[in-house]
Amino acid sequence: MTEEEKAEPPAKATEAKPAEPIDDLVTTSHTLGELSYSATTGRIVLREEIVEDDKFSGLKPKAELSVTAYTLDDADHSRRPVTFAFNGGPGSSSVWLHLGLMGPRRVVMGDVGDLLPPPYGLTDNHESLLRHSDLVFIDPVSTGYSRAVGGEKAKPFHGYKGDIASVAEVIRLWTTRNNRWMSPKFIAGESYGTTRAAGLAQYLQTRYHMYLNGVMLISPVLDFGTLEFSDHNDLPYLTFLPTYAAIAHYHGLHPGRGLREVLDEAEDYAERVYPRVLARGHRLSADERAEAVATLARLTGVSPEYVDAVDLRMEHIRFYTELLRHKRLVVGRLDGRFTGSDSDYGREQFSSDPFLNAINGPYAAALNHYVRAELDYANDLPYELLTGKVHPWSFSDFEAINMSVADKLAEAMRINPHLRIHVACGYYDGGCPHAAIEHTMARLAIPAEAHRRIEFKYYESGHMMYVHEESRLAQSRDLAAFVTGGAA
Repeated sequence: MTEEEKAEPPAKATEAKPAEPIDDLVTTSHTLGELSYSATTGRIVLREEIVEDDKFSGLKPKAELSVTAYTLDDADHSRRPVTFAFNGGPGSSSVWLHLGLMGPRRVVMGDVGDLLPPPYGLTDNHESLLRHSDLVFIDPVSTGYSRAVGGEKAKPFHGYKGDIASVAEVIRLWTTRNNRWMSPKFIAGESYGTTRAAGLAQYLQTRYHMYLNGVMLISPVLDFGTLEFSDHNDLPYLTFLPTYAAIAHYHGLHPGRGLREVLDEAEDYAERVYPRVLARGHRLSADERAEAVATLARLTGVSPEYVDAVDLRMEHIRFYTELLRHKRLVVGRLDGRFTGSDSDYGREQFSSDPFLNAINGPYAAALNHYVRAELDYANDLPYELLTGKVHPWSFSDFEAINMSVADKLAEAMRINPHLRIHVACGYYDGGCPHAAIEHTMARLAIPAEAHRRIEFKYYESGHMMYVHEESRLAQSRDLAAFVTGGAA
């Protein structure tokens, strides 16, 4: 070695930078009866614009969101409707709307009293909304295969504001890359997905000037004050009462009466009498209280002693635990038709929802098989159907005020006089009761004539009403009619 070489400092080992994430979308061809369509699934990389000292310095990858898109072949895509769909949670993937109701393939799992054993099944969905609209199913960050990119935190996406912005960016990217700005555009959300959908309707208009043709609110919640039980909020006790009565009717506790008759009585009582009863409190006379106890017990199917013990106020999980205690059964929260066993029958709240216990297995099996075997997409990450990893969910935008996006939907409807709203409710949905969304929509700050752009549809099923075959068929027709603007 020469003297010069000895004096030369050793070369520093170069640190290998991780490869920048890229879209990993896969496209396959399929048929559904006479329809030919393409399915594209995988992950889209979301990037953030970086501006330093007022200078644009590039795009930084922030997250990879999993999507599955279906487009009809040989169609005029510039004019064909497209529907962007997602579920809620927060923490839910889009698997439920995807493989339960809208997509070209659907889960076969049976229903109450006739649930199939593992490994369940998957079949063509001939009532798919794909017949009338292209479809894009979106999994928010930390659900499905969606993740924050390496080195980035997921927490900024785990809240109302970050969630809205990231899902909106997927919609913008897909619309732009597929030349669909001139297509009629719809968004469909279920449960918390309706909260997201209402926020998106306003956000897409104000951020990207993307106006929608319609919003589908399935098992909706826009105002959480209608659902959140507390000592200082009597509203949920009113909005849940008709659902309690419907569930009691389903389980035979209103013999000789029809469901509509029971609902009419419960809804009337909840609107006219029950508010005064709760507001009067200890000012009620003994006779007034006794009458209220008797009426609530008769409507809900629980004992007068229980109604009296909870001070005329039945919190929903406690009610679903109490209703069939005499049979040593608990009732499903998201679908009150379902029942299940528990570890003991003296507890105040059930240990798990019998409905979720029934559907998680079939949907997990179907999705994990479907994406690899039929859509040719391979990813070794676990597909997060319904995860708690997004919690605590941030509602920082609503600190010190009631969490409600009704004002955002109203603003979107005022700005866009062509925006139509479809509301779908299950009578046995004990998570998002129909009376709650009726209460919210009736108070939207929109002109009186704008209410004509809102339609309600009801089903004798629960939160995921498409688990019930008759409801699935009816709901498929209703969504098709909404998207086409007329009869399906």
